[in-house]
Amino acid sequence: MVDESTRLMSEPERPRRILRSLGALFAGFVVVVVLSLGTDLVLHATRVFPPWGQPMADRLFLLATAYRTVYAIVGSYITARLAPYGPMQHALLGGVIGLVLSTVGAVATWNQGPEFGPHWYPLALIATALPCAWAGGRLYVR
Repeated sequence: MVDESTRLMSEPERPRRILRSLGALFAGFVVVVVLSLGTDLVLHATRVFPPWGQPMADRLFLLATAYRTVYAIVGSYITARLAPYGPMQHALLGGVIGLVLSTVGAVATWNQGPEFGPHWYPLALIATALPCAWAGGRLYVR
């Protein structure tokens, strides 16, 4: 049986662990978004990508898929690294969140015009969300 003093000392740990878990997930998400949008901005500014709102060639969407895949792995690694416990579970939870957000993005832009890219692009983001999360978590656990 746990005495009252032990129970009182451990109660603050639970909210702190939850906050640290949320912080780890948020940090991984922010890294992915900042790196992805930052790279997009640089590629548009250097005219590798056409101006915003203009259609892009499939090969440019392939490039975007490649760097987003790398950034998703990095973000999952950071999530796992910052997780207060269960690093792989945190990385995979981040992947599930990425999967949901990618699916919402695909549904919202599906037939909105060529400036949103070919249909394979959002499908690729959906398909790579969990494998990237696993890879990032695995890199940290190693």
